[in-house]
Amino acid sequence: MPKIIPIKDLKDTAKISTMVRESPSPIYITKNGYDDMVIMRSEAYDQILWENDVLDKLLEAEQEIARGEGVDAFESTAKLRKKYGL
Repeated sequence: MPKIIPIKDLKDTAKISTMVRESPSPIYITKNGYDDMVIMRSEAYDQILWENDVLDKLLEAEQEIARGEGVDAFESTAKLRKKYGL
């Protein structure tokens, strides 16, 4: 279950820091009863960025294949082996 706290609770920065470090998921901050922000550990944020980067690269590769720009792995390996005498 997500942790939800009001924005006024951000005054106690030490408590918030501890809460963020101990929480496995992001903490949602509300203002006047409505979603306003999300706080999470920097490691979790970095992981999300890394995963999004991987997904972007996979999507780009799939689009290249759909356009016929992809190269067969076996053909590519054979060319490299021939080029370098392997």
